[in-house]
Amino acid sequence: MRNKVLNSLKLIVFVITFYAFFQLHSTRNSNITEDLDLIIGESSNFPAHWVGTIDVDKNIPILILAGHADSQGLAGAGTPGEAVDKFGLNPMHPGISDELFWNLKLQESIVKIGKKKGLNINSYDPGIRNIDDANDPRTNWSVGRKFAKRGGYAIEIHFDAYGKYGVGSGLIPPFSTRPNKIDESIAKIFGRFPILFRGGLGAPRRQIRILEIGKLEGLLEENLRNVKTRQKTIKLLANEIVQAFLNGII
Repeated sequence: MRNKVLNSLKLIVFVITFYAFFQLHSTRNSNITEDLDLIIGESSNFPAHWVGTIDVDKNIPILILAGHADSQGLAGAGTPGEAVDKFGLNPMHPGISDELFWNLKLQESIVKIGKKKGLNINSYDPGIRNIDDANDPRTNWSVGRKFAKRGGYAIEIHFDAYGKYGVGSGLIPPFSTRPNKIDESIAKIFGRFPILFRGGLGAPRRQIRILEIGKLEGLLEENLRNVKTRQKTIKLLANEIVQAFLNGII
């Protein structure tokens, strides 16, 4: 009888200790999304000397593209993220990279919040996840290029690769158009890449900006995957991007 009582007490102490640890861990993870700098981590440290000085009309059309939305199963599918590639967790959705999964979630949130704030903002999703020809009229690049040629502001959302494979957060401006005040506003929050990063990427060569939110690893990825902090994290990121748009227009 005495042993049973002792074992019961040990079990109770264990349960209480485990519960306290779990609550502390959950609370810490729930609050961490309030600190943007801590969430997105390091920004690009490549030398970038451009400054966005061109004025932007307050009614400028804005198009949000989800990076890799048309290249799943191809070489440019986007990063699987640290959780999947390094730690063996299941992908967020079968058939697409975790980066695209989060790109699409953030794209939706940016447009929703942007419309509420009065921006002339929309999104494009090709719906077809594998388009072999980069110049196919249905690709992000083709639609974004046409949009930019008509005077719109096209930007493609990305999460960078984890670890040594990635660089960090930052904006890559368009290749042959001078950066404007929206570009500058975004760069002040997320950092900036050189215009000729990696010799000039496909999107910037088509006048489409690229925004790297941050490496898909660590606290950023943990808070995206944690169901308790997921929506809060996405909304935090979307709000920062929308506010950067607002700060950059006349």
